[in-house]
Amino acid sequence: MIVVFGSIGIDFVTRVPTIPAPGETVIGPAFEVFPGGKGANQALAAARCGADVQLAGAVGDDTSQEPALALLKSAGVGLGAVASLAGARTQTAFISIDQQGQNAIAVALGASLLARAQALGSVSMEPGDIFLAQRELPDRETARALSLARAAGATTILNAAPGTGFPGDLMDNVDILIVNEHEARDVSSALNLETTNPVEAGIAIAKARRINVVVTLGHEGAALCGSEGVLSFPPFTVDVVDTTAAGDSFCGAFAAALAAGHNIGDAVRRGNAAGALACTKPGAQPSIPMKTEVDRLAGGD
Repeated sequence: MIVVFGSIGIDFVTRVPTIPAPGETVIGPAFEVFPGGKGANQALAAARCGADVQLAGAVGDDTSQEPALALLKSAGVGLGAVASLAGARTQTAFISIDQQGQNAIAVALGASLLARAQALGSVSMEPGDIFLAQRELPDRETARALSLARAAGATTILNAAPGTGFPGDLMDNVDILIVNEHEARDVSSALNLETTNPVEAGIAIAKARRINVVVTLGHEGAALCGSEGVLSFPPFTVDVVDTTAAGDSFCGAFAAALAAGHNIGDAVRRGNAAGALACTKPGAQPSIPMKTEVDRLAGGD
């Protein structure tokens, strides 16, 4: 089983000629609304890759609650640990996407600020389970959730996104860290490690904490840093439409592969494939690929 502790929300998405600079207004033709939130995205990605998934988090008791949970329900994600909070608004993100498919995102956390690790008390984690967290919920609650998961014997994965600074004590109960190039520098800096590039940062973190560190490098693929040194994984070439949820698709597929018994290298390869496939469709959750698609691109199951 995979247990995800993370955010759940709605995304308002508009396509623009260029990402606006500070003080600049850019005109887009329309907007679309999609379910999102990093926790929900990663839970859905794992479920679509065939995993048994439970999600813990919080939504508001507003009109956004139902659409935010709709695709999770249809994928069979367990929602018993998702709190519906009276008077709160469901997390909302505002996303601009340029002509190259790159994005800029502003997030109003709303109910996600009120999510609590104690919600995991309704989920029975056991040794062999996978626990996956990100950083759109309060760091103190994520740290508590990681501690609870470690105590239950689960393998703990932290995706250090979004990269807005990094408290070093968040690493105390992490078995596997997933970072992009910016987050790798944030984490290494928080741990007082001297590094010059993302992969070197991953190596330094892996050695300092004796964990595995996955560094995602966008169109350059990914690197796995651990006790066996560094393994590089080339990217899968696709036509990019929208990069939203590419990182979340990677994390969910990676966790699902570990839960299915794949070794960590195979998990990185399958995460790479899922992230690439997510870039070929618009939106967050609608772009997250199915297991058959990941199998086809990654090769085998």
